[in-house]
Amino acid sequence: MSGMEARMDGQTWYLRTSKVALALAIIRSKPADKSSREYTEHLATLLSEGESNWRPKVEALEAEVLQLRQKLLLSTVCLGLFKDGKMPSQEPISSENTLTLMDDSGCDLSSEQRTQPSEPFLNSMENFSPLPFLPLPLAKRPHVSPENPLSSHMQFLQHLLELKKFMESGSLKTDLSLLEKDSSTISDSVLQLLDGLIMFYRNPRLPFSNFWTEAVDTLAQLTSDYNLFNHIFKKCYKKLEEFKKTLLQAILQNKDINRFQVQHYICKSLVTLGSCSLLRKSIITQLLSEINSFTDDLEAIRQVQATYDVTRYENIFFPLWILEQLLQLETKEHSSCINHDDPEIKKFLQKLDGTVFQLSDAFPLFTFYLWRLGIHLNSAEMAPTGSSSLP
Repeated sequence: MSGMEARMDGQTWYLRTSKVALALAIIRSKPADKSSREYTEHLATLLSEGESNWRPKVEALEAEVLQLRQKLLLSTVCLGLFKDGKMPSQEPISSENTLTLMDDSGCDLSSEQRTQPSEPFLNSMENFSPLPFLPLPLAKRPHVSPENPLSSHMQFLQHLLELKKFMESGSLKTDLSLLEKDSSTISDSVLQLLDGLIMFYRNPRLPFSNFWTEAVDTLAQLTSDYNLFNHIFKKCYKKLEEFKKTLLQAILQNKDINRFQVQHYICKSLVTLGSCSLLRKSIITQLLSEINSFTDDLEAIRQVQATYDVTRYENIFFPLWILEQLLQLETKEHSSCINHDDPEIKKFLQKLDGTVFQLSDAFPLFTFYLWRLGIHLNSAEMAPTGSSSLP
């Protein structure tokens, strides 16, 4: 018997023994006025009630720990800059547009803490001469509501991106191993932000806060940073795919009468995500899958002369517009995200002529849009059409 089999047998025996011991303990401790079954159900109820009480506390503590990890990572990176003596060129920098290192590092230090540094910090500074506060070119961000629990994750990622740009700029080629070693903090922050975004976009409502638009933009920037995103890709990939599908379904499944403004915002978010070449290919495939499916349904409806869902017909124009924007971006950047061996692309191009011929009389606007998309897919040299307004 191999070691693995022996270990599995040992675990099985331990589990069975534990169940028998638990059953005996319940039988021996049950009150006289209750049966073993009733007493077991009573204990299960007490356990579930206790779980509902401690679960929120655990989640709150986990969120607090993550915020502390975020602050620690930013502080460690900043301290590394001081130790290395990495100083930018002494150009006049507007205090209005520039945040100092300690003011915007993600560490909320009181004035008392700043004037009286802790002993560990003083010890770490013994081996090099004191440096003035290093002015970091961190972009000023719109005020984010502190009531939103996702704001800390978004601000952390924004500060991280700005710090990384600063560390890589000019002569400040600083070792980025700190970010690589502590990538779990970055990936956990991204996952928390994605969870919040998915929850919101499953049932989006007006008015749309700028926070949601800025959060999507932050994700797109992070994903566009190949070196940084490479360390968190595997852990965040499935959640990113879920988020993209959530955005698309929020457009297609919306049947509200006043839905168009909400769909407009979501379209912008998908285009923002598609601006990252790492995400563009999968978004294009998802869009074409929905368009191909709708085209098949429309052809079947035309053949049997049945009525079609007007709301679904109106909604499909938003994916058409998004796809055209991404294909134009692909042409502009001379990128290679489009793979003509992709099944959805091949299906679209193979059926394009027949679809236009069969549906052009009944659905002229829809087939015209398909024809335009076919031009973009067939010709990498095709100049952008300039259409930038939503349907």
